[in-house]
Amino acid sequence: MKRALAVIALAATLYLLPIAGKSVISHVPDKDRLKRNPLASDGQAPAAGRKLFEDHCAQCHGSSAQGGKRAPELVGGEMELATPGEIFWVVTNGVVRHGMPSWSKLPEAQRWQIVTFLQSLNASKGTAARESTIKP
Repeated sequence: MKRALAVIALAATLYLLPIAGKSVISHVPDKDRLKRNPLASDGQAPAAGRKLFEDHCAQCHGSSAQGGKRAPELVGGEMELATPGEIFWVVTNGVVRHGMPSWSKLPEAQRWQIVTFLQSLNASKGTAARESTIKP
């Protein structure tokens, strides 16, 4: 009985850890955090990313990434400070514990298009400036 309670307590702690102050971004490995967006200068990437976002992400994150009942807002806050590599890692790996699927089956270029779209939403808030400070 004590062991079962300990397992339940551990499971609850692991489940609540991201909610209790640790962001999803904090779990991104350093090697992925520093990845540069290969489509950052592609003028067509944000529009392509918008279409992909509408097809794969808007159902949960809202049509303008304003957030919804099932997923957080992707404009401002943590997203405006996230590196392209951090966003790419989250899109690729998902946050399965909180209901976000992994999009690793999308071609890599499409995942970068989604990143480019999300960065375009946050560009006026400093995301583009942060990317320019990241070394390859």
